[in-house]
Amino acid sequence: MRPARLKRKPKAEMNVVPYIDVMLVLLVIFMVTAPMLTQGVQIELPKVASEALPGEAPSIVTLSIDNAGRYHWNQGDSVQTERYQYSANALEGLTAALGELLQRKPDTQVMIRADAGVDYGRVVTGMAALQQAGVTSLGLITEAP
Repeated sequence: MRPARLKRKPKAEMNVVPYIDVMLVLLVIFMVTAPMLTQGVQIELPKVASEALPGEAPSIVTLSIDNAGRYHWNQGDSVQTERYQYSANALEGLTAALGELLQRKPDTQVMIRADAGVDYGRVVTGMAALQQAGVTSLGLITEAP
């Protein structure tokens, strides 16, 4: 005679322990790699004396951003930083005025000169507005050490 076998019913629940293990491993991987994904590198720019490149004299717009974030600019055949012909408190005024100038003279170069206390984001926002106005040639002005 055979002993009676106990019949087991199949379990209808899922074993989630392996999934929890995988999630913890992924969490550790992301926690270790996240600090390594920096977007920028801290650098110190060199201070050197430089001269302008020789060539024909195109139309040059000298754009200055003061410490309060206002935009001032001059239009001429050289970089001018003493006096300014035009001013604007907002980007819309700057974009409209320079857009008209660039329609008349498309080869105009723009030189940006910003106060040391101006927020970097303000300068980049100004550069983006100049790009929308149609500026294709852009330079940055610095002072010699």
